[in-house]
Amino acid sequence: MQTYTLSRGNVLSRIYLGLFASLATAAVGLYVGQYVPPGLFMPLVLVEMVMIIAAMFIQRARRIGMTFVLVFTFISGMTLFPVIAAYTTMLGATTVLEAVGVSAGAFLVAALVASRTENDFRFLGGFLMIALVALLLMGLVSFFVGYSSTFQLGYSVLGIAVFIGYVLFDINRIARHGVAVEQVPWVVLSLYLDFINLLLFVLRLLGVLQSNRR
Repeated sequence: MQTYTLSRGNVLSRIYLGLFASLATAAVGLYVGQYVPPGLFMPLVLVEMVMIIAAMFIQRARRIGMTFVLVFTFISGMTLFPVIAAYTTMLGATTVLEAVGVSAGAFLVAALVASRTENDFRFLGGFLMIALVALLLMGLVSFFVGYSSTFQLGYSVLGIAVFIGYVLFDINRIARHGVAVEQVPWVVLSLYLDFINLLLFVLRLLGVLQSNRR
């Protein structure tokens, strides 16, 4: 598999273009989501999970392709609709749009720093994996145990830090070591998930802060 550096193959430009396309497709899916019957959301979530697992296995053997990524992001947009609708009701449409702007700004700043710095952020990999596992475990426990508002605040901040860290890690690795053109769709999918999770934790943080004001 041939690998092109950023300067020779403009790989980063392809990744950003693919990410923009994936977010646009997710936005279409989000719009369509308002017409999806409530009973179909759980099956769509299961399809989404199966596609993520399949993508990990497929990528090891061969590239997944942008068509796969765009189908996934469209489904992801539909499954995001109930969550975004709930936050819109809780926080207001203006605050939700501000959260999107904050998330996009944080993502862009992290990507810019990661692509231009001389530092190597590979050391973050182990810390980020441990933090991600911790987030997943705390999220599972939260279904059975009620957390205090202070804990929820810390949980939200940790989630934001983890996914900004993943943006730094992923973009920096590409900038320093390049990536094969065939792997671009996989990288786009990874960065899409970084952004969506970052947005969800920003919304969660705003929700906790608003609840504390009451």
